[in-house]
Amino acid sequence: MDKYIKENHVAVLYSPGHGSGWYTSNTEYPEILFDPTIVDMLLGGVLTLEEIGNYAKLKYPDIYLGGIDTLCIFWVKVGEKFIVHEYDGHEEVWISSKIDWFET
Repeated sequence: MDKYIKENHVAVLYSPGHGSGWYTSNTEYPEILFDPTIVDMLLGGVLTLEEIGNYAKLKYPDIYLGGIDTLCIFWVKVGEKFIVHEYDGHEEVWISSKIDWFET
């Protein structure tokens, strides 16, 4: 799976807005979490959401584009475990080392 890596961190795409999640509405395409072309588009700031959507539809034919309007980048250290948590379409990236686990 291709990833955008900068300064030992991987760009993870997620959507913090409510309604539908970028990744959690498209779990059949786990690579959309890391798509380096979409990361480039967001970092470049020159493309419209329509252009990002057109690219996504070409690469991932059955993608649901909900969440694209709040698409963001979260930087995760290379090798760090994480999950994308979703509630009511609002996605958050949870880093395993930053979660206070309970033990029985």
